[in-house]
Amino acid sequence: MWLLTEEGKREGAYAIKDIAGEKVLILFEQEDDAERYVMHLEDTDKAVMEVVEVDEEVAIKACEMYNYKYSIITSNDFVIPPKQDDTV
Repeated sequence: MWLLTEEGKREGAYAIKDIAGEKVLILFEQEDDAERYVMHLEDTDKAVMEVVEVDEEVAIKACEMYNYKYSIITSNDFVIPPKQDDTV
């Protein structure tokens, strides 16, 4: 499983806001999909991000323990970063 963090930082992870304004952590099943998402972020002039591998079970348990929303992006999903003024 893969997630995004700011380049050079190992704490914190990239998340988007849902329609209610709550943060949702994005977890990718495939590294290539995470890398493509980073390329889209770079095109929108957001912070420089890097892809980090995490243990799926640990990531999900941490989200559930802290009541943090998450979304698992499979190889069948197509996602692009929302514009800064968009909600998803």
